[in-house]
Order: sequence, then structure tokens, then C-alpha cells
Amino acid sequence: MGGFLTGFAVWGLGAAPGLRGTFESERDLSLLYADLPLMLFGTPALALGAWALVARTRAGRGREGRAALAVVAALALAAWGGTEWLQLRTAAFVRTEAW
Repeated sequence: MGGFLTGFAVWGLGAAPGLRGTFESERDLSLLYADLPLMLFGTPALALGAWALVARTRAGRGREGRAALAVVAALALAAWGGTEWLQLRTAAFVRTEAW
């Protein structure tokens, strides 16, 4: 659940300028049909992969704590990477200088 929420929050905040549009309503709808599924399903898959990798390789006591820490780190890394990716994709829609 945390992976879906993280992916959706990153996509919602990052894709907003491209979906809102600019002068003459120029929009990038590929943010909706390409990047939304990638963020929505890729982020939880990355978190589950990190959990499985750490839980399987680390034997003994306390492996749940290490696996949970790996999931939090994977979600943070996915959020950072998704934010950077969406900033590149929506750079044309963000006005950086004032009139």
C-alpha cells in the first residue's frame, strides 16, 4: 500500500505541470498513459523486490527489521528517482523566468 501511495504522490506532484498545460493548452498526455502506470506499479514492485532480496539473503534474527529498512530505502530511492524523471519530462511546461 505504501508503494502505491508513494508512486501516486510522486506522479501527482511531478506530472501536474505537464497535465495542466501551458500557453494554448499544450499538454503532454503521455504522462497519463505511460508514466502513471510506471510509477503506480513500478514503485511497489521495487519495494517488494527489495523486501524479497533482503529477507532471502539475510538469515537469522532481526531480518524483518532489515527487510523493512530496505523497503523504506527502496521507496525513498524510487521517490527521488521519480521526482527527477518527472522534472525532466515537464521542464518545458514550467516557466522559470518572470516577465
